Amino acid sequence: MEREIKFRTATEKDLESIVAMLADDFLGSKRERYEHPLPTSYIKAFEAITSDPNNELVVACIGNEVIGVQQITFTPYITHQGGWRATIEGVRTSASVRGQGVGTELIKWAIQHAKERGCHLIQLTTDKQRPDALRFYERIGFKATHEGLKLKL
Repeated sequence: MEREIKFRTATEKDLESIVAMLADDFLGSKRERYEHPLPTSYIKAFEAITSDPNNELVVACIGNEVIGVQQITFTPYITHQGGWRATIEGVRTSASVRGQGVGTELIKWAIQHAKERGCHLIQLTTDKQRPDALRFYERIGFKATHEGLKLKL
């Protein structure tokens, strides 16, 4: 990637770009609603995230263009002697930059940020229908040490 990637906290003006990235793949296209105007559910979620000091919605930008996004949640635990951990969710990059290292830079930034926040662990999940994503995270150093379970409500 020739131009420098900058990371910053997302603003409400970024929501349209964020939802577009979330909807732009085979799984996201089934569950997201990228339409104009955006459904108010996205605005409410954004407000909940930004009002919580343990949640951060971070965008990657080249110039003024949003090219990536991730949400990081910081959680205190009683386990591990009361340590904190970070959870990464909703990692996406713009189709225009896929395969150019933006995803790697997003995750490296999140790891460094979690260290700065005093976390002892960083975790994430990826859908089993995304084998390329699993390989991507393993290349960065993540290990599938636990079996994750979900229950749709």
